[in-house]
Amino acid sequence: MELILKYFPNITEDQILKFKKLESLYQDWNLKINVVSRKDIDELYLRHVLHSLGIAKVITFKEGSKLLDVGTGGGFPGIPLAILFPNCSFHLVDSIAKKLKVVDEVVEGLGLTNVKTTHSRVEEIQGTYDFIISRAVAAMPTFVHWTKGKIAKKQNHSLKNGILYLKGGDLSEELKDYKTTTIYNLSDYFNEDFFETKKVVHLPIKYK
Repeated sequence: MELILKYFPNITEDQILKFKKLESLYQDWNLKINVVSRKDIDELYLRHVLHSLGIAKVITFKEGSKLLDVGTGGGFPGIPLAILFPNCSFHLVDSIAKKLKVVDEVVEGLGLTNVKTTHSRVEEIQGTYDFIISRAVAAMPTFVHWTKGKIAKKQNHSLKNGILYLKGGDLSEELKDYKTTTIYNLSDYFNEDFFETKKVVHLPIKYK
């Protein structure tokens, strides 16, 4: 929890309480339905919560923003970002129902009213969003194909609407066909070793 306050010192008391509750909620539910590895549960704030919040170092979502979290798994990056941006709406999607059961319980346990979940493949999701967020669920070409036509036309941020993707390692091959991407190294924002190779990739996508 100290990690969150170290990099986000201006969060409210309510946000602090919600971030604190995350650990016990995940530990409890992870015993019943394993969505986070044991090693990662012990480092939940570093490997999952702070990693998810890396997106918030790149952009501050404006009030009313709509975000789609694709392949959310145990609720990352969606849940930490939903705590940080209570005036934005987050739609968390995963094709594995048991993972969403945990997400639903965590959302309920935190009293988050700005999160909805859908058990579905992303291709079947209707509607458009300011940004599509995710943590490395597929290579970028596949991900772009899955999310085609889901970006809103109206721009509300200085960063153009599109994909915000948490990835690690060398991305030169994967991104070689995407000339408009911007890569943000999380090591520029967080000084823990874990973030040495971690990045946020922004790919602006035209409205279709």
